[in-house]
Amino acid sequence: MHRLIIVEGLPCSGKSTTSKYIADSIGAKFYDEGSGNHPADYEFHSFIKIKELCSFSPEEQVLIKQNAVSKADGYIISLSLFSGELFDKLLQHKIYDFLRWETESPIMLDKWKEFISAVKPNERYVFNCVLLQNPMCETMMRFGFDIQKSSEYINSICEIIRPLDPFIVYLHNDNIRDSIENTVSERGTDWLNSVIDYHCNGAYGKAEKLIGLDGYIKALEERQRRETEILRGLNVQYMIINNPNENWNKTYSRIIQELNTTT
Repeated sequence: MHRLIIVEGLPCSGKSTTSKYIADSIGAKFYDEGSGNHPADYEFHSFIKIKELCSFSPEEQVLIKQNAVSKADGYIISLSLFSGELFDKLLQHKIYDFLRWETESPIMLDKWKEFISAVKPNERYVFNCVLLQNPMCETMMRFGFDIQKSSEYINSICEIIRPLDPFIVYLHNDNIRDSIENTVSERGTDWLNSVIDYHCNGAYGKAEKLIGLDGYIKALEERQRRETEILRGLNVQYMIINNPNENWNKTYSRIIQELNTTT
């Protein structure tokens, strides 16, 4: 039985709604991206090495230790617990966006291991992204790694989650620009400017000389190409649904039928 279903795809592809539908249909625990307390992902956390504590005042060090999870060589801190000047200082150590890959990757893999070790018998989970999207945003967009390095890291995650017999649903989009432009009215221009900045000013965007909305779309097109190529090479069961928004009822029926068939 598939005890972990992960829904993947580009922004605005319908991942969140689809994930929630699957979870409700099969009676699984649902975790959306940005939910604040994800069991397998550090969404909004910082990592402070023990030797870096000296850069904080004694009072700040006390607050950090009181609100942190201790690791062998440092502390994991939820940024949601802080505000003001200390928040700004901790933000510079955010796991996503600021840590070096050599520091970030083992922390994230350990989080996946912690999730697996805490799963109770017969519990089922549905995640919105985290297997492809988050790793690709880091390895490809932020660091500019090639597809092989991204694939190796994602395969490492798959080895960890194998005991849950994972199943991946990929929502493939042939009309990326339309989806993004249609979403701007809902999420606003600040959101659009933010994602453009992230994709065009990371290592990949700079190397490809990406600019503006056109650059953002090009980055997403290449990310989708890489993600589907990586997915086909993973030793996990999956399904790729092309343009699911053309008929959501049909899409949901296909997913549930596939899960029932492969369970």
